[in-house]
Amino acid sequence: MPAGRSKAQVRTRVHHRIRQKLSGSTARPRLAVFRSVKHIYAQVIDDTVGHTLAAASSNEKNGVKSGGNIAGAKAVGKLLADRAKEKGVKAVVFDRGGYLYHGRVKALADAAREGGLEF
Repeated sequence: MPAGRSKAQVRTRVHHRIRQKLSGSTARPRLAVFRSVKHIYAQVIDDTVGHTLAAASSNEKNGVKSGGNIAGAKAVGKLLADRAKEKGVKAVVFDRGGYLYHGRVKALADAAREGGLEF
């Protein structure tokens, strides 16, 4: 990590670089992941219109009770896949949000694939 930059600043720069290369369309919306210390959030977004088609998080009252650990990420991925399929979404573009594809982010992606989303 370069001197004078925090981890959050480096992640933000990586995320902006990734977003220049990929975007969600009506045919293949973007599955965006945000990982906080306590929770994990995921959205399926159509960038052409700017609408969120489906969303899930480990912070929901009636949804996932596991919190922000790997089990919670798997539950969020499965819940998001179910909600996206209800809206007619089968294929997405995965946006890891500047995070490494490891741990909770990988668990969410694998669970979404198992739930029926293609990426």
